Amino acid sequence: MRAVAGPPLANAFPLDRLAPPRLVDTAAEWRTVQAALPHDHLLQTWEWGNFKDRYGWRARRLAWQTPGGLAAAQVLARTLLRGLRVLYVPKGPLLDWASAPLRGRVLADLEALARRERAILIKIDPDVAFSVGPPGAEQPQPLGPILCGELARRGWRPSPAQVQFRNTVLLDLRPSEDELLGAMKQKTRYNVRLAARKGVRVRAGSAADLDLLYKMYAETSARDGFVIRPPAYYRDAWGSFIAAGLAQPFLAEVELSAASAPQPVSALVIFRTERTAWYMYGMSRAAHRDLMPNHLLQWHAICWAKTRGCATYDFWGAPDNFAETDPMWGVWKFKEGFGGQVVRRIGAWDFAPSPALYRLYSTVLPRVLGVLRRRGRRSARAFVRE
Repeated sequence: MRAVAGPPLANAFPLDRLAPPRLVDTAAEWRTVQAALPHDHLLQTWEWGNFKDRYGWRARRLAWQTPGGLAAAQVLARTLLRGLRVLYVPKGPLLDWASAPLRGRVLADLEALARRERAILIKIDPDVAFSVGPPGAEQPQPLGPILCGELARRGWRPSPAQVQFRNTVLLDLRPSEDELLGAMKQKTRYNVRLAARKGVRVRAGSAADLDLLYKMYAETSARDGFVIRPPAYYRDAWGSFIAAGLAQPFLAEVELSAASAPQPVSALVIFRTERTAWYMYGMSRAAHRDLMPNHLLQWHAICWAKTRGCATYDFWGAPDNFAETDPMWGVWKFKEGFGGQVVRRIGAWDFAPSPALYRLYSTVLPRVLGVLRRRGRRSARAFVRE
């Protein structure tokens, strides 16, 4: 996205009155901080930091208390060779980005942290919109271009490794269920009802279904050509959040005959905080796709999130380029039918204290990832064949 320079937004309070960040070391205090912020995100929760701690990262939680409000950043650190680190603030920092002094202080402190830690880079990925609306009718959002311009002037650069999806589809859950159904595209609404008529049944899953979920996920990976991690990672990723009450699997099943047990044909795992639900994982088998189980499955997940008090349902991912050549195009057409709004965000940005190290890292990393992806595809195919 092109950064557009513009006047700074109104100052909420003087920069020199902002206190430095403090380290938050208890889950209760971190949740209190997050509850007071204008936005939250699953990847900034205490539980997500603990999960990543088990896979080579170290989570550190920073909070800023200022005259104009709060800010928070869960910073993940990974140590590479000779003490060099990469730092990542997934879907953060969390703050009122419209406050120029606040965002300036937070960015300055994160830049200073990267220098102190001898980091190759620090990556941020704030949920700040660049534009909203369907392809061809985008509505520019003023804050996104202003923030991009400010980041560029401070020495940040758009990251070549985005990690999370830049764009997504958000569904407002505040209308009634009838209104949500009415706002769907006609074909999607028809398919939701068709699946129910054809005998597809959706049930809430549990930790007992983790192996089944992974088997379907591996089958989906092998069929659609994306890379997944080994089984233990997902048993932990799904299982620990289910145990914490922050995730819920749903499975769609088809009853082939009265004498046989229902056959699972697709599933998904929904994650949530107090305000938002995320459709982060979906998996399916090739059989019985004509019965439209995924449509009914998605509708059940939407209703579940609504009953849990979530105001927004995040479909977690949309194309970078809204064209049929984009690998996300088919997934986007499915999500589009549920009546959500496309949100294009500014994406991830990197700050590199040493440009030379950053260039070396940016050259080597894609090669390493390419090797890991090839290994991951082979492992997924082997798992499905077992």
